[in-house]
Amino acid sequence: MTNASARRPITLGAATLDPPVFLAPMAGITDLPFRRAVARQAGGRGAGLVVSEMVASTEMVTPRPSTRAAVRAKAMVEENGVPVSVQIAGREAGPMAETARIVADMGAAIIDINMGCPARKVTGGLSGAALMREPDRALALVEAVVAAVPDLPVTLKMRLGWDEECLNAPDLARRARDAGVRMIVVHGRTRAQFYTGRADWAAIRAVRAAVPDLPLIANGDVLDAASARRAEALSGADAVMVGRGAQGAPWRLAQIAHELHGTPAPVVPQGAALAEAVAAHHDDILSHYGRDLGLRVARKHLGWYADAAGLPDPQAARAALMAAASPAAAAAAIRAVFSGAPGARQAA
Repeated sequence: MTNASARRPITLGAATLDPPVFLAPMAGITDLPFRRAVARQAGGRGAGLVVSEMVASTEMVTPRPSTRAAVRAKAMVEENGVPVSVQIAGREAGPMAETARIVADMGAAIIDINMGCPARKVTGGLSGAALMREPDRALALVEAVVAAVPDLPVTLKMRLGWDEECLNAPDLARRARDAGVRMIVVHGRTRAQFYTGRADWAAIRAVRAAVPDLPLIANGDVLDAASARRAEALSGADAVMVGRGAQGAPWRLAQIAHELHGTPAPVVPQGAALAEAVAAHHDDILSHYGRDLGLRVARKHLGWYADAAGLPDPQAARAALMAAASPAAAAAAIRAVFSGAPGARQAA
């Protein structure tokens, strides 16, 4: 366990990010219901920060923003005491600045700029990780966003670089700090790697050397307390950010925080309690999106819960959950599948 008294909590604006275990932004996953599921763990002490799905600036600044963009952006200053950051993405300074103002008005406590998404539909539009190949444009975006929300801290999430020939995260981090960015998050892969291979936490240490005065967060392949401890040690980071390791296990961050930093232990549900927790998340999804869209959105989460629950036949469980075509059928399937589950396993 890390000596909690020996570390200084990360403070951004009015927000104190403690414990230093954060939820990563994940498109189509870290929506409001999932952030709530993470934030409610361990009495609100299971995560120091939760980050929204990526919000496309081009969608938000149209005369009639798309429903999906508005849903992605929906923010609160805190969720069960946990600070909220809203991640925005784009290529043009004007729309990025306006989007920052919009989400600030919606209640975001922190604005994060996406320069790490490797998805082709994002980099094909020359945003996300593609901006790492255009550092001057990237810095123009940073400057515009910082100027647009002078009362809010702005953070930056990126990768090690575009590929092995373009490992420019240290230089971009230094320039971003000089432009007003208050915290840097680095996923330990290049864009060319997508999510293949292993995250190179040691490579993040070059960013630590470039910006020793900024909070640095290590991301990528943080799945449990052991990997979190190793990521921090190799990178020199002040905190870790958990992404895919939380799918189907919103208590994962609280487990890591408890083992590393002595925060309250979460109650990891099993059996009937697991069915109740999954049902509560499912109900929150339906309330947030409405019946039809909610049922579709919920299916991926139900599948992840089934994968993580230690079920004897997860494929059959998935099939039963995916077949539910109404809220009542989904509720019945959740009870049938999870009530006898032995409990959530640790991430592999």
